[in-house]
Amino acid sequence: MLSIHDFDRSRNNACSRREWLRIGGTSLAGLSLAQQGWGAPANPSASSPIMELGANASSFARAKSVIVIFLNGGAPQHESWDPKPNAPAEIRGGFGTISTQTPGLSIGELMPLTASLTDKIAVLRAMVTNDNAHSTSGYQMMTGVPHIPLNVESAVSKAPNLAPHWGSLVKYVRRQSGPVFPAAITLPNRIANTGEIVWPGQIGGAIGPQYDPWLLTCDPSSPNFKVPDLAIPPELPSLRFERRLSLLDQMNRHLDGLNDSASVHGFNRQTQQALDLLRGAQARKAFDLTQETDETRDRYGRTRWAQSVLLARRLVEAGVSLVQVNWCRVDGEPNDGSWDTHNNHNDLLKRYLMPWMDKAYSALLTDLAERGLLDETLVVWAGEFGHTPRFNGTAGRDHWGHCFSVALAGGGVRGGVVHGKSDEQAAFPMSGRVEPSDMLSTMFHLLGHAPETTLYDTEGRPLPLSRGRVINEIL
Repeated sequence: MLSIHDFDRSRNNACSRREWLRIGGTSLAGLSLAQQGWGAPANPSASSPIMELGANASSFARAKSVIVIFLNGGAPQHESWDPKPNAPAEIRGGFGTISTQTPGLSIGELMPLTASLTDKIAVLRAMVTNDNAHSTSGYQMMTGVPHIPLNVESAVSKAPNLAPHWGSLVKYVRRQSGPVFPAAITLPNRIANTGEIVWPGQIGGAIGPQYDPWLLTCDPSSPNFKVPDLAIPPELPSLRFERRLSLLDQMNRHLDGLNDSASVHGFNRQTQQALDLLRGAQARKAFDLTQETDETRDRYGRTRWAQSVLLARRLVEAGVSLVQVNWCRVDGEPNDGSWDTHNNHNDLLKRYLMPWMDKAYSALLTDLAERGLLDETLVVWAGEFGHTPRFNGTAGRDHWGHCFSVALAGGGVRGGVVHGKSDEQAAFPMSGRVEPSDMLSTMFHLLGHAPETTLYDTEGRPLPLSRGRVINEIL
């Protein structure tokens, strides 16, 4: 049994080495701060260089938060932002185009709700990873760093491919202050290949596990939805929980002079965050979707993914800096209902993929605008790549990272803009080529952090926030 005694300076007593080791193995209420991505900062503060913003000045630091709509499996460019109506049928596909709010801009006919909002959206039609593997192209999209080597399917997080997730970078640059919540949250599931082979690029990697985004595996569409991590475990009675808090308080007093160190102050702050999540009303309120009207919830759609998009809006309202909403599996559908449409591409798009996306994405933009939040919230619509120009032998489109589309809205982005042009098959860039590092630089520019900002990895080695350029053309 662990024993903690108040420190008596007159007797100069202290805990034994064995006792402190046993303390180190204790976690508060079974909640590991390191596992939740909260821990004392171990690295020097990020260095934000002074830069000449020039034309960027009006958009710098316009965004307070980011919502990433990540359509893992790859959303097809032909049926979304870059249709080719004059191409042969084997390239054009089975759908037409629709006019939009932006004069001269047409998009795929399966996006009618989004079409009315393009005045708020900037489209990048020439995104390139040159990687046709889900896991490694996804790694590049979420970190801004190409995987070594490219085109490795079912890759996992290991050296040298430990670049931090964009949410981890947000946690790093914003770690000295923040709300009750951690700065970055991923929901409703992590991204993994078949067999639960988790993609690389979803964690803190080189800068440490304390910067992992907080992963919430949840189903906000459930009638009894709640987040288990925010509840004190039922096997832990309230009296026992309070005793653990008392134990923690005694342990802190034993730290004596160490309490003056910056790392311990950081640990205390992170511990308080955990306690606030467990006991505070603010967290419970943010996750309480019953506070939304039926009309609002219906506007997004009642699927697990759509309600996760709505939850993302509530989380940025509560102060979370970055929320990534990953597409989630659909039971009973081919390939678990992902955007990886190697078979029956047209049927899957028309039956649910595009309608569900169009409904929730348009609802999010409308909702943010009506609440006066769109100007300060950057919304990123992306996947790990696009799809092949030609259909395969099973009426599907395959992986294609050589040219695809991404859309950005709000947070300092100029709406009604198309940057980049693909060839007549939407296969390769003709102009305006951008890479994931450029999107990452643009994201952090809008959040108020220059791409040249210096971070430090777990070994104290410097690395830049991003190696890309800010895409001025859409700001």
